[in-house]
Amino acid sequence: MTNSNEFDFREEKNKIENGVLYLVATPIGNMSDISERALKVLAGVDFVAAEDTRNSGKLLSYFGIKQSFVSYHEHNKAEVGQRIVERLLGGESCALVTDAGMPAISDPGEDLVKLCSDKGVKVTCVTGACALTTALVLSGLDTRRFSFEGFLKGTNSEKNAFLNEIKDESRTLIFYEAPHKLKSTLECMYAVLGDRKIALCRELTKINEEINRTTLSEAVALYSSKEPRGEYVLIVEGALRKTTDDWSSLSVDEHIEFYVKTGMSKMDAIKKVAKDRGVPKGEIYKLTINK
Repeated sequence: MTNSNEFDFREEKNKIENGVLYLVATPIGNMSDISERALKVLAGVDFVAAEDTRNSGKLLSYFGIKQSFVSYHEHNKAEVGQRIVERLLGGESCALVTDAGMPAISDPGEDLVKLCSDKGVKVTCVTGACALTTALVLSGLDTRRFSFEGFLKGTNSEKNAFLNEIKDESRTLIFYEAPHKLKSTLECMYAVLGDRKIALCRELTKINEEINRTTLSEAVALYSSKEPRGEYVLIVEGALRKTTDDWSSLSVDEHIEFYVKTGMSKMDAIKKVAKDRGVPKGEIYKLTINK
């Protein structure tokens, strides 16, 4: 490839504009997934803001692009973000990249986009690879409606508390997780969400791509003896949902068991059954307490 800095933008509809922040998607594994437009923008902007300048430097070098870098990450985003916006307001153009995939998704780029919005700086996107949508379409689970939850943060008790908030969500759930936290996260999911289907996706688009379509109980058992490697995208089946008309086909005990299998405590299940059937919870409790 010729020196990318020699790209001629004069006849290009998508020529680089002054004072614009470009969110540029980069490959999540396979280098061939980068787009021609991404290469043109990375070569043509005044500077590139990167989460890890060494990692992004290797990417650009691979394609013969020489650029000026600014390090922008979680620990310096407040200070550096202001400086980037000042340069943009001064008429320079900037490409924002993350280590892999789409910037501003579970990424400090989100804060830079907000700052640009507040300051009236134009932001546009050079679309491309994104790990969450790649994993979703490979999962074999429902893709019509989904909820991206990012990384589960904090201690196991904090994870459990968050999972309890979303355990009744019927949409497919998407999480990111680091290898050293995977075991505890799967255990928390199994304890709170019950034994749902899950797809564990790693090394996406790479030679060793792995899509493990299984259940939470089987995943917990697998990683009790297997050491996780690489970053994971977890696609988890949403909570089962029945319409009101379905309840008449279930006994009270079956109705309660339905919710218990989703991860509810028996008492919470009794409350939900009472609400579904439009009766006082005490009436449902009496039917079960003597059994």
